[in-house]
Amino acid sequence: MAEMDTSSGGGHKKGGPGVKKPKKLSTRVDLTPMVDLGFLLITFFVFTTTMSKPTAMNMNEPKDDPDNQLKVKNSGAMTILLGKADQVYYYMGELTAEGASQQFKSTNYKDIRQIILDKKKATPLGDLMYIIKADKEAVFKNGIDILDEMSINAVPPGHYAEVDISDTEAQLIKLTEEANGIK
Repeated sequence: MAEMDTSSGGGHKKGGPGVKKPKKLSTRVDLTPMVDLGFLLITFFVFTTTMSKPTAMNMNEPKDDPDNQLKVKNSGAMTILLGKADQVYYYMGELTAEGASQQFKSTNYKDIRQIILDKKKATPLGDLMYIIKADKEAVFKNGIDILDEMSINAVPPGHYAEVDISDTEAQLIKLTEEANGIK
């Protein structure tokens, strides 16, 4: 079996007199302190890190007090109705029985942004009010999407509110969806 001589040598064995072999140093590195330091750092970061906190959009909802209800001008009100299959319906002012077919319009989330902006530009800020109503077929995502549109269009808080849908509006949505073949 072959074997290397790693002794420091005295210079007198094989190299002859006066020839010194360099002293070989050990190349073994003890990693135990580095592993300990790594675990200490991991422990430090686990205990000192704060988890991300969920942020929520502030929303001012109307109060249920009948004596303290906010009066909205018909000229400044826009009602947005959320239907099924990402359909959006809207009308300006107050919905009347004789003018419902002309007032009640349908659109989608792509076009509602421009409609909201047009209403915002045409109405003084003090009179502006968006009333959001969701049909029972609308999904939660639709409510979030329309609130995002309010935020994107910089509609100030207090100028939009979510209100329960009336039976007349629900019936109009149902008739419109049947006429357009929306299932």
